[in-house]
Amino acid sequence: METFVEAIVCLLLLVGSLFTLIGAVGLARLPDFFMRLHGPTKSTTLGVGGIVLASVVYFSAHNNFASLHELLIPAFLFLTAPISAHMLAKAGTQQGVPLWRATRGRPPATGASANRGDTGELRERDEG
Repeated sequence: METFVEAIVCLLLLVGSLFTLIGAVGLARLPDFFMRLHGPTKSTTLGVGGIVLASVVYFSAHNNFASLHELLIPAFLFLTAPISAHMLAKAGTQQGVPLWRATRGRPPATGASANRGDTGELRERDEG
């Protein structure tokens, strides 16, 4: 039984580490501020969740009781990461952070839709 638990812990650690690595590479390599938000908020959050879940499985198996207080870490992380990413994206939009040249869905610079942040892409697809 210990070998089975250790295999699960190893798998969760590998998966969590892989997601964390992908998030870190995305943060370093993506060209745009808004694209860089996806690295730490998506991949790294799942990576930390996998690592903490491996910790829960390991200590629950060795102490013969469920270590549920460790689940508070990913719970708060899963709640705060999307909120902080949303706030950073709104701040970047309001500050006029430059976009990468190949970024699609640019907000319009002038007009009534510029005040609302509507790009008008849906109207063009619906009409045409």
